[in-house]
Amino acid sequence: MLWGLDNRTCAFRVVGHGPSIRLECRTPGGDVNQYLAIAALVAAGLRGVEESLPLAPAFTGNAYVADAPRVPTTLKEALELFEQSAVARDAFGDEVVEHYVHAAKIEVASFDAAVTDWERYRGFERL
Repeated sequence: MLWGLDNRTCAFRVVGHGPSIRLECRTPGGDVNQYLAIAALVAAGLRGVEESLPLAPAFTGNAYVADAPRVPTTLKEALELFEQSAVARDAFGDEVVEHYVHAAKIEVASFDAAVTDWERYRGFERL
């Protein structure tokens, strides 16, 4: 994921000046558990400090078309990454991770079992 200075195409954006400078995480959706999201951001930041991880330079182009790692675009992809994440397990513990993994698996299974309007339309159109 890329970060930038006042760059709305990046996952993380630093905006403001002086005492009003702030970091925006533009990744979560409107349905995010804000407490879990903040805890994850703090855990990731602490991990970066503790391991002295380098920070890439600020990105100045269009991050939408950049050749850079991207966040998952489906719940199924996110679930797989979260379930395997050592960082999440270190930060929250196995019990919390397994709880959210279980909830996500139920959502993915429900989604996979549904027949969408698009599928009905395409199915009837081609029969």
